[in-house]
Amino acid sequence: MARAFLFVLDSFGIGGGPDAGAFGDLGADTLGHIAEFCAAGAADRPGLRQGPLRLPNMSALGLLHAARAATGRFPQGMDVPQRVFGYHGAASEVSNGKDTPSGHWEIAGTPVSFDWGYFPVEGNAFEPEFVEAICSAGNVPGILGNCHASGTDIIARHGLEHTRTGKPICYTSSDSVFQIAAHEVHFGLARLLAFCETVRKILDERPGGRIGRVIARPFLGETPETFERTGNRRDYSVLPPEPTLLDRLTEAGRTVHAVGKIGDIFAHQGISTLTKANGNMALFDATLRVMDEAKDGDLVFTNFVDFDMLYGHRRDVAGYAAALEAFDRRLPEVDRKLKPGDIVILTADHGCDPTWRGTDHTRERVPILSFGPGLRSRLIETRSTFADIGESIARHLGIPQGPHGRSFL
Repeated sequence: MARAFLFVLDSFGIGGGPDAGAFGDLGADTLGHIAEFCAAGAADRPGLRQGPLRLPNMSALGLLHAARAATGRFPQGMDVPQRVFGYHGAASEVSNGKDTPSGHWEIAGTPVSFDWGYFPVEGNAFEPEFVEAICSAGNVPGILGNCHASGTDIIARHGLEHTRTGKPICYTSSDSVFQIAAHEVHFGLARLLAFCETVRKILDERPGGRIGRVIARPFLGETPETFERTGNRRDYSVLPPEPTLLDRLTEAGRTVHAVGKIGDIFAHQGISTLTKANGNMALFDATLRVMDEAKDGDLVFTNFVDFDMLYGHRRDVAGYAAALEAFDRRLPEVDRKLKPGDIVILTADHGCDPTWRGTDHTRERVPILSFGPGLRSRLIETRSTFADIGESIARHLGIPQGPHGRSFL
């Protein structure tokens, strides 16, 4: 028994989802299309990046071979290494949604078999009775927005009226979410979080399907040009439908270190320690510090959110490519922290192809790249469920296997 480190590159899909057509995503390929744009020079941005996509460390861990397992081809323009290290392959999702909780819960051994609730796309997203209930219980004079929207766009559109009236900005997306944006100073961060808790309670009692998350989206600034979301985001999730890998580890007396939004995704269930940070590089720094603190038998679980939040949803190909390259350059720092018996798994929770139509997640397979001292190279092909990732960690850490996946170790 040693330690396990599970890092989710949020939305870093590698194409080939077998049921992508059912989600309107047939042909979506986050890695493949980013590589294609980079190879064509379409993702060059002065001062940021240029040329073909370069991910030498993840490629050496089998990323390109995992992509070939998922789609039947190597990503365009990327250098295929002569030698690959560690276990590498792809995994298909079996959960009913392509959202963040579903992907993470399935990674942790608990697929989602129920259907999430969603809000209407046309007209007002939230029915009048529900709006009246949350305004009364939350003591606010009304809401702004009440629609499907991009978070940055709706803050620019309603931010001034929000600061003038005190009405929170409420909106949704193609995910099962109720998002609330409010100014940290004019409205107050504590008041925003309290309002989110109120909305969460009312949603839990509301008929019509489970809404996965209520998300607090605090921002600062005084004009539409200067409004900017802060790192104090908080997600209020429903509980997973059954015990996850995290619960099983804590029940066995192990310590689960959550870094980033992992605690929120799992409704803080099965979490031993929580470390927050804002931005991928700050999350990487925080992860390295937690790795130093992790003891024998511990799990460190990190979500790197920028890939999804800043680049996938905003359809920023160059930004996504640069973020991947920045992450890849730092991977040797993780390797230097490892002790004999440790294992690292890099994966993703869904896709968010920045070349795809709309701004939604995309249904794709995800990579599994696993390495550690003494772990030899092996292609694990395409796994039938993300749950195999969690069960591999369970086996590595010496706890009983769960019912939904099978270890590849």
